[in-house]
Amino acid sequence: MTYALYARKGWGSAITEAALTCAEVDFELLGARGDPSKGFPPLKEANPLGQWPTLLCADGTVMTETAAILFHLDDVAPKAGLVPPKRARERRAFLRWLQVIVGAIYPTFTYADYPGRYVSAKVAQKELVDNIAQRRKTIWIQIEGELQPSPWFLGARFSGLDIYAAVMTRWGPRRKWFAAHCPKLMSVAKQADAIPALVPIWKRNFGR
Repeated sequence: MTYALYARKGWGSAITEAALTCAEVDFELLGARGDPSKGFPPLKEANPLGQWPTLLCADGTVMTETAAILFHLDDVAPKAGLVPPKRARERRAFLRWLQVIVGAIYPTFTYADYPGRYVSAKVAQKELVDNIAQRRKTIWIQIEGELQPSPWFLGARFSGLDIYAAVMTRWGPRRKWFAAHCPKLMSVAKQADAIPALVPIWKRNFGR
C-alpha cells in the first residue's frame, strides 16, 4: 500500500513519518499545498482542521491523529513492533502511556502554541502558556518516575512509544530540561535517535 503524508518539519508528522519508515511501507511526503497533479489535494481539503499529520491511504481514506495511524500501521505491518501484541505483557503499559502522551501531553502544544485562539487578553494568554508548560513538565515527571527502560520505553520491547519520546523530547521544555529532570526518558529518546533507518528523519525534521 502506498501512502501520502502531509508533513511539516519538526511537527507531529515526524512521529508518523518515523512510524511509516519502521513499517517499511511506501509513502510520499507532501506539503500543505498537496500535489494536485498526482491527485493529492491541498491539506485543508483532505483535513479541514489543517493539522499535521494527515495521511492519505491508497484507497483514498484520510487518517489523522498519530495514535490512530500507529494502530493502523500495526495492522498493516505487525512485525514492525509498533504496538505490542494483544497477549503481550507490555500491552497494558503501552496503552496507558500512549493515551497519556496523546491525550494529556500532546494537546498542550495545541493550546500553548496558539493561545490567542482560546483567550483574547495578553495577560490571560501568558498565564495560559505558563500554566500549560508547568502541567506538561508535571506529566513528564510522572512518566519518568514509573519508567524502567532497558533500553526501550517498555523495557526490552521496542514500540511506537520510543518514537514519541524521540520526537517530543525535542519539543518544549526541550532536551536540556529532559536530561536534567527525566534522564530515563532521555535515554529512550537517544536509543531511538540511533535507529539507522530513522536517522535521516531526525536530520530532516530537526537538523540532527
